[in-house]
Amino acid sequence: MLADALRAGPVIFDGGLATQLEAQGHNLDSELWSARLLHDNPDSIVQAHTAFFAAGAQVATTASYQASIGGFTRAGMSSAEAEQLIRRSVRLAEQARANFEDDHERWIAGSVGPYGAALADGSEYRGEYDLSIGELREWHRPRLELLAEAGVDVLALETIPCLAEVEALLSEIEGTGQPCWLSITCAGERTRAGEPAAEAFSLAANIREVIALGVNCINPADASALVRCASEASGKPVVVYPNSGEGWDAAARAWIGPATFRTEDVEDWMSGGARLVGGCCRVGPPEINAIHDLVANRALNYAERQLR
Repeated sequence: MLADALRAGPVIFDGGLATQLEAQGHNLDSELWSARLLHDNPDSIVQAHTAFFAAGAQVATTASYQASIGGFTRAGMSSAEAEQLIRRSVRLAEQARANFEDDHERWIAGSVGPYGAALADGSEYRGEYDLSIGELREWHRPRLELLAEAGVDVLALETIPCLAEVEALLSEIEGTGQPCWLSITCAGERTRAGEPAAEAFSLAANIREVIALGVNCINPADASALVRCASEASGKPVVVYPNSGEGWDAAARAWIGPATFRTEDVEDWMSGGARLVGGCCRVGPPEINAIHDLVANRALNYAERQLR
């Protein structure tokens, strides 16, 4: 189980799935983002997952981040077709995993993006929803159930921008027995909605289903402090996967500024409690391969010290 692996040491997962799909030549400029390819070009998603596994990732996150029943039906599909596409996201990741015939364990994480991602208006980076906790629970429930029924190893509740959505998701998960990780998105040490990140971590501290918690889609410069905050607030293994550090210019529809994602920083994250490490937007297989090499060398050095 993934929870057992996290207790044993660091686990590496993938980078930005959309980043890799764009590198493969796909235009994701639609409301459905990478989820559109679940319908239009599923083989490309298998190829992207395979690239990350080949780079050393041990966990693949499904192409369901921006998938929702409402989003697919607005694109002209039936509710039944929408449900099938969400299930397909798991099958495609499993297909990529089956390409590797070795003794390394690999896991599938069902990506559960925030409500704001399905709006395709950037509100996942503001957390300003005109919905109650009960309404958020109802909105998230179908995808949570579909991914769990499809047999994911873990649910990735990721890029969550506000305490209300954290509470909604945890309320849906608690008592189900379905392992998950919770990952919020922050600016500094506050959620995108301006609340203390420690409050979000504390909400999940005593929920058995949450096997790790932390942050994603953040500036790499904020990662070390947030990793320590998550560890201190919860006592659980920490998950961390920042962006490249580049900024998105919405008007120009272009990435600007230098990339500041540095593999050497991963050592500091692990020292602070990170056990599930990877990357988010603009982090591709080369960066994941570098993290793999760092973790492998760390394990080798530790084994050599034990033998002395």
